[in-house]
Amino acid sequence: MSSLEQRSIDAIRVLSMDAVQKANSGHPGTPMALAPVGYVLFHRQLHHNPADPTWLDRDRFILSIGHASMLIYSLLHLSGYEVSEEDIRNFRQWGSPTAGHPEYGHIPGVETTTGPLGQGIANSVGFALAERWLAKRFNRPGHEVVDHFTYALCSDGDVMEGVSHEAAEIAGHQKLGKLIWIFDDNRITIEGSTDLSTSTDQAKRFAGYGWHVVHVSDGNDLQAIDLAITEAKQETDRPTLIVLRTTIAFGSPGKAGSASSHGSPLGAAEIEATKRNLGYPSLEPFHVDTDVRQHWAACLPKGERLQEAWTARFESYRAAHADLAAEYERTMAGELPANWDSDIPDLAAATSADATRNWSGKVIQGIAGRVPNLIGGSADLAGSNKTDIDGADSLLPESPDGRIVHYGVREHAMGSIMNGMSLHGGVRPYAGTFLIFSDYMRPAIRLAGLMGQPVVYVFSHDSIGLGEDGPTHQPVEQMASLRAIPNVLDLRPGDGPETEMAWRVAIERTDGPAFLALSRQKVPLLPREGSAADGDGASRFASAEGLRRGGYVLAEASTGTPELIIIASGTELGLAVEARAHMEAKGTPTRVVSLPSWFLFARQDREYRDEVLPPAVSARVSVEAGSTFGWERWIGDGGRAVGLDHFGASAPAEVLFERFGFTVENLDRVAAEIL
Repeated sequence: MSSLEQRSIDAIRVLSMDAVQKANSGHPGTPMALAPVGYVLFHRQLHHNPADPTWLDRDRFILSIGHASMLIYSLLHLSGYEVSEEDIRNFRQWGSPTAGHPEYGHIPGVETTTGPLGQGIANSVGFALAERWLAKRFNRPGHEVVDHFTYALCSDGDVMEGVSHEAAEIAGHQKLGKLIWIFDDNRITIEGSTDLSTSTDQAKRFAGYGWHVVHVSDGNDLQAIDLAITEAKQETDRPTLIVLRTTIAFGSPGKAGSASSHGSPLGAAEIEATKRNLGYPSLEPFHVDTDVRQHWAACLPKGERLQEAWTARFESYRAAHADLAAEYERTMAGELPANWDSDIPDLAAATSADATRNWSGKVIQGIAGRVPNLIGGSADLAGSNKTDIDGADSLLPESPDGRIVHYGVREHAMGSIMNGMSLHGGVRPYAGTFLIFSDYMRPAIRLAGLMGQPVVYVFSHDSIGLGEDGPTHQPVEQMASLRAIPNVLDLRPGDGPETEMAWRVAIERTDGPAFLALSRQKVPLLPREGSAADGDGASRFASAEGLRRGGYVLAEASTGTPELIIIASGTELGLAVEARAHMEAKGTPTRVVSLPSWFLFARQDREYRDEVLPPAVSARVSVEAGSTFGWERWIGDGGRAVGLDHFGASAPAEVLFERFGFTVENLDRVAAEIL
């Protein structure tokens, strides 16, 4: 290693420990240990262009060890991305893009938000799946326009997390040869040695998953690191785990190898001692020599040459395959095809009652035929979720352009992999499980909301309506807890037309995730105007177009001025309509409001919300087969919520609904009490 290379690596260490010290907060030890592998990646191995972080065929680099964020910030700054020294100096401060953990969309070069350990490496599986799918879909002989690798740096904590097992098993099964994880084997956690909590041989574990495993015994050996990455890139049939033995806080005479360097500043005296120990040319904070900056600056012209060569190849591809090239560009831009929804069935024309999960399955077929990059799957419940695409192949190593992903019983990995696919770009992922099991994937759902990724979750079996499986499978609090996650669009349709509209809204959304909560049991056809159930009085029932606004007046009071408002979501909408007829027959003018999406309704202007829920009408009853938590927002002080604030039971659905008060008689009683 030359002196210039050594100082270029030590610059990463210096920027990292100085930034943490200035912030008086952060994790200096891991960036100091991983500075050499960061240098090899960014300076030698990665195909990236700091001048254009969005270049479509760039290699993807993921720092799954999100707490070591100063490593990626230092690498981005030194290699020429738009990350200034001022950004480095303002690490972890208000308004600075250099947050405590890397955040997607805040800073160029950060491919995904990491910090919750395990999420980044699970995302990386989605990145690699998307790359392989797009390559199969668009590449042609002599025109390999999709051809890049996905790298992830991971820690002991990452591979301890359960999601790492789920994701790594899928990656091995899928034989993702362009996926490379570099495991920082420093054997230190916050509490001390990893011996305190694990004795797993990670190399054997990953070999058992079908991974190629490479060992590098010295984390400072640039040649060994370079050769290991080159070997990993040559292994085309298996993902690779590089086990990199490092020393946390390398260079610190007092804290190297110690857990004390993991999550706390080194201290001014120790930083000075470290710089002297490394032979660093200056004790001044944030100092980087001019020749070191010039050495790092070579990443810019190298990246520009790589991108220019790819652009030339793409133009050759365009000349030979104009339609494919145009589709590729549109697909990577996230645009929907023209007339994407023209094959969606008109569910208002349905002639028999059905479960909303079944109606959802019909809509999926209509979308999939026009949106070729719609890729769906399930956590081993496709038959129940109705998420398969008719006639499509399974996405497997032997059919890498298949459109049905078999995630197995791995909800957490499924959610995280979907995030990675969406972040990569070029595919629109959706997947299903039972609503109760959304709990298993909640961390990934939360991050999809935080990153604004348009993934779609199909959550069937959404209430006690699933019946005999009992309380372990009957979601009670899940709707309330999912609605509490910022930027997550809730959609609980109540009939066929609302299910159709919910899918339209979910697919059209570009700035965040959406979920559909769907029934196992059949729900009645509502008498919407022009529907198969149209009959006497149907003209007073609105179309499902109102779902676009989250809530709408489904059925108006006979006098036009309601004395009572019944608000319902999803499969209880039919009950609300039935109760309205009962109340109207008793002489109580009653309005039914369908509220399938709190997210959308809350974003309407007050004038519209007051039009749907007039403040002057305080007699309101909400009905939803789940927790009543949060319903006070819509029913006000004078209203009552009919719901389920306890666990369900094992019995046929119709028995459960009767026993737990989801009946016209109970709604009548509640209404009488508040009128």
